[in-house]
Amino acid sequence: MKIKDMFVKPIDRDIQGVIKVGQDDEVNKKQELEEYVVTKELHKHFRDFFHNYRKGIVGNTDKIGVWISGFFGSGKSHFLKILSYLLENKEIDGKTPLEYFIEDEKIKDPAVIADMQLACSTPTDTILFNIDSKSKSAGTKGKDSILNVFLRAFNEKLGFSTDPHLADLERHLTEEGKYEEFKTRYEEMHNLNWEANRHKFKFHKDKVVKTLVDIGYMTEETARDWSRSTTKPYEISIEEFVRMVKEYLDSKRENHHIVFLVDEMGQYIGENTDLMLNLQTITEDLGTICQGKAWIVVTSQQDIDSITNVKGMDFSKIQGRFDTRLNLTSANVDEVIKRRILEKTETAKDTLGILYENKETIIKNLLVFNDSVEKKLYENKEDFYEVYPFIPYQFNLLGSVLTSIRTHGASGKHLSEGERSMLALFKESAEKLMDEEDGILVPFHIFYNGLEKFLDHNHAGVITRAWENNFINPTKEEDNFNVNVLKTLFLIKYLDKEIEPTLENITTLMVSHINEDRIELKEKVQTALNILIQQNLVEKNGDFYIFLTDEEQEVNRDIKDQHIESQAITRKIAEIIYTDIFSEDKISSNKFGNRYSFGFNKFVDGEAYGVRGNFEIGIDIITPSSEKNGLESTLKMNSQRENIVYVDLPPDNSFIEEIKTSMQIEQYIQTSSTSKIPSIEKIKLLKKEEMREYYDRGKLYLQEALKEAKFYVNGEKLDFNSGNNFSLNIQESLRRLIEIVYYKLDYIDKPVDYVEIRKLFKNRDSRDIKLGETETPNANAVREVLDYIRLRTKNYNKISLKEIKDKFTRAPYGFIDVDVEWIIAKLFVDGNISFTLNGETVSLINEDEEQIINYITKKQYAEKLLIEEKEVVDEKYIRSLKDISSSLFNVRIATQDTDMMVKEFNENVGYLIRELNEIKANYEDEEVKYPGKRVIEEGIKLINQTRGMSKPIDVFKYLYKNEDAYLDFIEKYSPIKSFFKGSQKEIWKKTQHYVSVYEESKSYILNEEIEKIVDEMRYILSMASPYNRIKDLPQLNNKFHDLYNEILDKELEPVIKEIEQAKERVMEELEKTGLMDKFGGRYSNSFDDLIVRAEACNNVARVNGFKIEAETLKKRYLKEISKEISKVISKVINTPPQPDVVSDGGEVKTQPEVKPVIRRKYISIREINPYSSWRIESKEDIDRYLQDLKERLEKEMEENTILNIEF
Repeated sequence: MKIKDMFVKPIDRDIQGVIKVGQDDEVNKKQELEEYVVTKELHKHFRDFFHNYRKGIVGNTDKIGVWISGFFGSGKSHFLKILSYLLENKEIDGKTPLEYFIEDEKIKDPAVIADMQLACSTPTDTILFNIDSKSKSAGTKGKDSILNVFLRAFNEKLGFSTDPHLADLERHLTEEGKYEEFKTRYEEMHNLNWEANRHKFKFHKDKVVKTLVDIGYMTEETARDWSRSTTKPYEISIEEFVRMVKEYLDSKRENHHIVFLVDEMGQYIGENTDLMLNLQTITEDLGTICQGKAWIVVTSQQDIDSITNVKGMDFSKIQGRFDTRLNLTSANVDEVIKRRILEKTETAKDTLGILYENKETIIKNLLVFNDSVEKKLYENKEDFYEVYPFIPYQFNLLGSVLTSIRTHGASGKHLSEGERSMLALFKESAEKLMDEEDGILVPFHIFYNGLEKFLDHNHAGVITRAWENNFINPTKEEDNFNVNVLKTLFLIKYLDKEIEPTLENITTLMVSHINEDRIELKEKVQTALNILIQQNLVEKNGDFYIFLTDEEQEVNRDIKDQHIESQAITRKIAEIIYTDIFSEDKISSNKFGNRYSFGFNKFVDGEAYGVRGNFEIGIDIITPSSEKNGLESTLKMNSQRENIVYVDLPPDNSFIEEIKTSMQIEQYIQTSSTSKIPSIEKIKLLKKEEMREYYDRGKLYLQEALKEAKFYVNGEKLDFNSGNNFSLNIQESLRRLIEIVYYKLDYIDKPVDYVEIRKLFKNRDSRDIKLGETETPNANAVREVLDYIRLRTKNYNKISLKEIKDKFTRAPYGFIDVDVEWIIAKLFVDGNISFTLNGETVSLINEDEEQIINYITKKQYAEKLLIEEKEVVDEKYIRSLKDISSSLFNVRIATQDTDMMVKEFNENVGYLIRELNEIKANYEDEEVKYPGKRVIEEGIKLINQTRGMSKPIDVFKYLYKNEDAYLDFIEKYSPIKSFFKGSQKEIWKKTQHYVSVYEESKSYILNEEIEKIVDEMRYILSMASPYNRIKDLPQLNNKFHDLYNEILDKELEPVIKEIEQAKERVMEELEKTGLMDKFGGRYSNSFDDLIVRAEACNNVARVNGFKIEAETLKKRYLKEISKEISKVISKVINTPPQPDVVSDGGEVKTQPEVKPVIRRKYISIREINPYSSWRIESKEDIDRYLQDLKERLEKEMEENTILNIEF
């Protein structure tokens, strides 16, 4: 049965795919109405629309917006136009649009029909237009853009000019009843039809002015002014426009409606918020002012929520106004196509049903897609005959193709205006196969032919040149398979989310007959793809085959020309392996968990990755690029000679090609200059994503290759229990290599840590396990380290801790730092080694345990801490130290550790030195001289020497050498210690005091007994070792005390008498001069105090000194008295004489004569007698002394002065 005989209606009949908004011929309108299919979805939309529209007829409403959304080609423009036919309800070929609907039972619901009848019976002006076509400034951001389009459409509907200036003129002429007259006179005067020529107004301004003047509408001046005003931009507010619409409605009969039906509103607005605000205001004002009499119905590919979802903007008002929202889905399109062009005759249904039943399994195996996106296929025979010769997936897929082509591949505005629809494409495709027999299927590439003329050259030119290419189409077939594959790839180029362009999927899209051999078809498709790739029309990206535009081909050629060094590819492979796939830097051995981890060198084809570490093991990945790849004998030999795990990859180099392509794209993007062609820059952005895809795929292929790799260690090919897990296999290989390289790691039989190091020091005195005994932990490791130290230090050299660590952390040992540190600590505690730091010996003598542990374990000391085998201490030295300790400190040293012996000895030395320094402090008293000072000073010097010695052996030798000196000090120190700790010190101090007192007073003492006592005291005090005689000092002290006090009492008596006499002399003079009241108290107290002090004095020499003090006090007071008397006399002398007084009787009384005042002058006899004694041998001597005394006295004599000589 031929395809053309299967359909109810002829497939080759002339139908309108999508009636463009703007088409107006009656024949097309009739066909539209007759063949319009009301699906279930459309039935619901008609119901909702007319139900809401009814509100503006029977009442008032401000929700006058209708938003019709649907994908490109979904039939929303057709639905909009059918609504305009119904609302206007003009007869078409003798019937109204509503009658077409009712007679054909397109709508069966009585309620819906009732609403439709109400709407159709209401007088309505419909203004149907495509906003993009009607706009003179498409895309402009001016806030009145949509308003201007609405105004132009409104004016045109009313028969006025689309020029708003002229439309206003025509409107006013109409209102004045002069419009018809104007048109008639214009034609009569200028032989031009006004409506046919008004679009040329700017060339006919004078004609218009003359006509306006002729009909008497304007004066010439006014007409000229108006004409000039038309050159200015036309300005009108939304409010004025709405008022204009309202006035028009009011001018009609009651309940007149007007409906603006606007196609492609969503696309026109796009993301322009100004246009959206413009539409919002128009809709809001029309709803508010006209109250349901003016409606706006728009179409958009997006629903209103998507359009108004603009960040930071509030479009809630427009959403409220567009309360009626109708969405056309793909299901609606499918149903329309099935019912309008694919409806089958009963015979065809039977024929196709049998065909499907016989071929069902073949069909299911033939039509297979291998991606995750669901694509509809035949579900049963009913489904089969309904869509035959098409395949169900083609409906949704073609809808996506139309949308993608409109975005990426359409030229001009034709496609966007709806000239291509799915209905037309399906009809034309079926028509091409109408003469074929049943069994034929429509391959997807056939749809290309219906779209070709709408494609831009960047896409269509590729197909055209492919058809002309001798490699692709050598025989210039009209229907060339290779070209058809290219067409298919073009159609699905931008459908990333709908279908993956794999070989399997392309094969399915190319199926053209039920009996087609899929295997042969797949091979044929693969051959075609290879040819297209070779000709640079298609790019293979992993499993995907991608159609290339002209610009993409140019970019791809540039990418392929990028030169990438093989070493750079190797480095990139290494980066992927060692960064993303196996990023470990260390591998742990099987010993003690993860305690021992070893770094390893990383290679790919012998090239080191990253900074090569100084590691003793490594990995080398052998790729297909290496000469060693697949050479098992070579790899075994190399692995035996080197400490390297060789990983040999399979010979498939797919991952290398993918990675290389990724690098070529990256290099192209980085080095290519910016193109002036926008599409080239867009391609570069896409190439960045493609670069990542190549990289990811290369990484995936590399991972698969690593799973199949072969491993070689120590001359053997390894087998694993972990299967093909690369990470586990490489870890196991490295662990086997570690066992071989670090074979002495087994010397560590017990794991140790820093706590164990501290335990060694803490338990050093209680340890009973010595080197050589089998119970010693890590005995072999300890012995190995000690042997190495002995070897390196046998010539009195020292070795650093770092050198030891470097030795034993490397092969064949592989110890970790704490292992070596524990071993060193053990050897030190056991006395096998000694330390030196900064030239000073480090031992328990001069450092505490914690600091020594720090020296061993802290990295900052590793190079500074020097180690050597420790010298053995002779037994005689040990015995000497213990003997001295026992005698000197009365302490028995029990430890067997020589370092601890020295440490303990020096600790006791410290205690003793503190004791000696306390005694030594007594000698700083200058008033007392104690015995034993030299012994103490020499003892401190002797004993303190050991504390400054860093080497324990030096201490032992010093003590042995000076043992006699120590014993001598011990003997001498004992009585000194007793002297200062008992009462001897105070007795000694008292004796020294008594001797000092005597020395001070001895010139006043004449007593033989006391002199003998003092001599005995002096003798004892001068003895070098007086300790046996100190017992005699208490008795001597008592005797001295008693005798001295007796002498003191005798000396005191005349002293007291002289003080009293001096006091009496001063008091006497005070009485004579009348100055007792003024000075008497103070003078008396001074002499009384002097007596008290004299009586309290216990020193003979000082007691006699009080005589001199009394004499001095007397002289000072007598001088004070003399000075006071002189002051009084001066006052009298300086008083002027009184004049004689004359009495009342004339008698003169003479004032009495003032007698001169007599002064007193006190002179000590010593002042006029400079001789301490007179030596008289003759009478002449007497005369000489007396004459001298007389002369001195005469010199002291003064007028009116009494001279007192004090003896």
